[in-house]
Amino acid sequence: MRKLYKGVLAVLSGVLLTSVTVLPVQSAYAASAEQQQAANKLSALLSSTQTITGSFSQLTLDSSGTQLQEAAGEMVLQRPGLFRWHTNPPLEQLLVSNGKKVWLYDPDLMQVTVQKMDQRLTHTPALLLSGDVSQISENFTITYKEGGPVIDFILTPTAKDTLFDTLRLSFRNGVINDMQLLDAVGQRTNILFMNVKVNEPVDAQQFVFDAPKGVDVIEDE
Repeated sequence: MRKLYKGVLAVLSGVLLTSVTVLPVQSAYAASAEQQQAANKLSALLSSTQTITGSFSQLTLDSSGTQLQEAAGEMVLQRPGLFRWHTNPPLEQLLVSNGKKVWLYDPDLMQVTVQKMDQRLTHTPALLLSGDVSQISENFTITYKEGGPVIDFILTPTAKDTLFDTLRLSFRNGVINDMQLLDAVGQRTNILFMNVKVNEPVDAQQFVFDAPKGVDVIEDE
């Protein structure tokens, strides 16, 4: 059970790792007008949001539709690059970034892993919602579809060595509503955001992590 649950955190903090492959500069020029329009529209929606608070539920299914894992929790995000994802008990975990470092705390294991914020993390879903999205069109082919108050963006990585095939971001009335990731073997992860509030003041202390006494601290250089 714990092994499956670790996959929840991987979706939040690592599933987009390989999407950061540096692309030739000319790739931006090769993008079609429709692709660039989609990228501009998505970037505008994301950039207009400086803070996000809310709760989330996450469900991962295999290619046959069988449930692999389920989790729920709360999130706080603030540009540039600050975030706090807390997954609720009984399998609790906490992921915190102050924009320079990232802490992963597992209360059950009494362990916290600390690593520097680096290029690998700039394309995690957490940072897609709170980081710099100015280069998004260089890493993804983007299309979108509008229907009433809902607009769906489909992001397909331009690099070949990625852990997922597509990422869908859905907005309702300009606010993030859900995201879905589909990998090469058909595994699908759905994250639904609820009670979302945007551009409201947040407590900066939420992006600070102090390891509890007795916890093993692992520094990942």
